[in-house]
This record gives sequence, structure tokens and C-alpha cells, in this order.
Amino acid sequence: MRKQGSIVRWDAARGFGFIRSPASSADIFVHTRDCRGLALQEGMTVSFEEIHVGGKGPRATAVQSAIHAPRAGAPPIERRSRNTPVAQQRASRRPAAPATATPILPALLLMLAWAGLIAWGIWSRRLPMATPLIALLLNLATFFVYWLDKYAAQKGQWRTAENTLHLFSLLGGWPGAWFAQQVLRHKSSKASFRAAYRATVGLHGLALTGWLFREHLPNLSKLLPNL
Repeated sequence: MRKQGSIVRWDAARGFGFIRSPASSADIFVHTRDCRGLALQEGMTVSFEEIHVGGKGPRATAVQSAIHAPRAGAPPIERRSRNTPVAQQRASRRPAAPATATPILPALLLMLAWAGLIAWGIWSRRLPMATPLIALLLNLATFFVYWLDKYAAQKGQWRTAENTLHLFSLLGGWPGAWFAQQVLRHKSSKASFRAAYRATVGLHGLALTGWLFREHLPNLSKLLPNL
């Protein structure tokens, strides 16, 4: 008769421990060779067969995870073929993997145009010579902040606010944010975040263009009433 219990002690280095079960009066010895390849750890709930050999106390054999172990006396489960209608219906309900939110070629072309604007701004002395270094450091910091938020999400720790991520993009770290979304697969499928991210890219581009061509803005304002 199969019993269930919890691992109350496990020595991974020596490969043995003890199971405590409400159906047994004493803790049951268990060895790794009786676990059928199952990696045991303290607190895990398992299903097992209890035996007594040579007066050494109870011992567990045929140890399985209680999550996948069948109930005592339960009929065997019939395995369904993947080609059965039920399996096909379940497969059709599986959500498709999210596609890349932004096509690679347009994004790279946009980054090239952005780099060209910065280069022209330096050549025309509208931007300081340190602008490329500042932009590089800002984008590396943006990628790092995305990585921290991804790590925090996996560990259940304190997350970085989305407004903070957008602020990095708005200041000029949007290429680093794009690479983080593609490489880390973080914030790449949330529609509202993607829309706000695109808005930061557009606003940064407008601000940079307006700063580089600011001397032409008065002439443009004079032409608008005549249009």
C-alpha cells in the first residue's frame, strides 16, 4: 500500500534522508537509489512504499513525487495519443509564442539615423564632443536596468517602475531598451508598455531634431500662417 509523506531531513552529499508520514509511527529512511532519479529536498511531498528489512526500521522504496504519483487503488491512466481529437483541441488552445514586437531592420535603420543626427550635431558644433560617450554609457545603463527588473521579476523582488524605464528611453537610452527587450525578452509583449516606449522614441527624436535645427524654427513659424 502506497503512503504519502514529507521529506523532513535530506543529506544530498550522502544521498539519504527521512520521510515523515501520518500513516507511520516513525520516520521512514529513504536512500537516493530508491527514488528512481527523483531529486529529493526537504519539504517535498512524496509517495512511497514502506518496507521493513532486517529489523532496521521502516524504509521507503519506489519513491515518487506526490504531484505525479497515482492514488492508491486508482485505475491506470490511459495515455492519449497526440493525434487524438482531444489532444489536437488542447494543442490549438495553447497560446502562440509572442512575435518580436519591433521588426529588426526598421529599428536598426532608426538607430543609424539617430547616430547620424548625433554625428552631424558634433560636426556642426551643436553637440559636445562627449555626446557619443554619454550616449553609450546611458544605453548600457538602460540595458542594465532592464536586466535588473527582469531578475527581480524572476525572484519575486522589488521591481523597477515602468516610468523609470521609459525615462531612460526618453533621455536617449531607447536603443539599449530595444536591445534589452529583444535579448532578455523583457517588456517585449506588453502592448501598453510597447506603445509608451514608442512614444518615448518619438519624443526623443523630436527633441533632438528641434535642438539641432533650432535656428530654423523661427523661419518655420513665419511660413505656417501662409500655408
